[in-house]
Amino acid sequence: MAAPDRLSARRLGRATLARQLLLERSPMAPLDAVRHLVGMQAQEPLDPYLGLWSRLERFDPASLAQLLVDRGVVRIVVMRGTIHLVTVDDAAVLRPLAQPVLERELTMHRDFAPVLRDVDLGPVLPVAKQLLDAQPLTFTELRTALAEHFPDLDPAPLAFACRNHLPLVQVPPRGVWGQKGTVRTTTLEAWSGRRLDPRPSIDEVVLRYLTAFGPSATADVAAWSRLTALAEVLERLGPRLRTFRDERGRVLHDVPDAPRPEEDVPAPPRFLPEYDNVLLSHADRTRFGSDEQRARLGFGTRAVKGTVLVDGTVSGTWVAEHDREAGRATLVVHHTRLTKKAAAAVTAEGRRMVRFKEPAASDHDVRLVPLD
Repeated sequence: MAAPDRLSARRLGRATLARQLLLERSPMAPLDAVRHLVGMQAQEPLDPYLGLWSRLERFDPASLAQLLVDRGVVRIVVMRGTIHLVTVDDAAVLRPLAQPVLERELTMHRDFAPVLRDVDLGPVLPVAKQLLDAQPLTFTELRTALAEHFPDLDPAPLAFACRNHLPLVQVPPRGVWGQKGTVRTTTLEAWSGRRLDPRPSIDEVVLRYLTAFGPSATADVAAWSRLTALAEVLERLGPRLRTFRDERGRVLHDVPDAPRPEEDVPAPPRFLPEYDNVLLSHADRTRFGSDEQRARLGFGTRAVKGTVLVDGTVSGTWVAEHDREAGRATLVVHHTRLTKKAAAAVTAEGRRMVRFKEPAASDHDVRLVPLD
């Protein structure tokens, strides 16, 4: 048997960027893009808008906002136990697959786990479901209602348990471009008419992950999903996959016909939101730059609103400053050393991005701040 092909970190990065629609903007419709990406991280409500702006041609944020209002996409807890924007069809599949992750979270919660160990949730969850089916509630409202039904129990851990046991979606105006809204949740079925898939296929979801994020090691799939027993899934999928190795010799799995561009394929500057799955869905993230480079950019030590990719690697962070009185929006980019050509490209893309993000400003500017 021939040895697996070896892929450099740079080529792995190009492969993932191509599948993430970040090498070239795609003509896909927003719904198709969200489906292709297997959802978008969305605990910051407006992150998916910037994520799609960086990926799609002529992206109109109103189109995604309308999908939320029309219930074609929903905000729901799925991969890694975090809020994602996913299609309604994917919510019905991904939410039950995420249940083991959410149950582990309940057993590990510092404040609630000790309380919940002694609570029988059997009577609680049907009552909570009935309340949330009837109308979307804030968690404060849910806690108040649960306290009335179960006066002898602490309502805070009960509400958290409902969040982890029931398929709850956050309803608009939360997540709608140009609007603000308190987090109100109802069940997926009450909101969309869709029931959870009783037999969701982890095999098909892993194949979709590889299509959007590969080539990937088993640990990468686990980092994306936080699921276990994935080695068994990949072994079962083996006849449908192609195998590679990275520079460290790790075995990588991939779908055979996915793009794997050469190292010298151009990777234009891209501005990513604060949380973007392309940078969160691998255990080994060196395909997008070294850990030392991320440390130099100050990750974990200062407020970071987003990330800048230059030539396919994490080369900067950004924050938008909006002086509404002066009508000026400035994008401040902290970066590692850039060539003049790269700096010009980052400035041009940044100016387009700040015009998208702050359309009400009359003046848009970009300020590059070197960190070296």
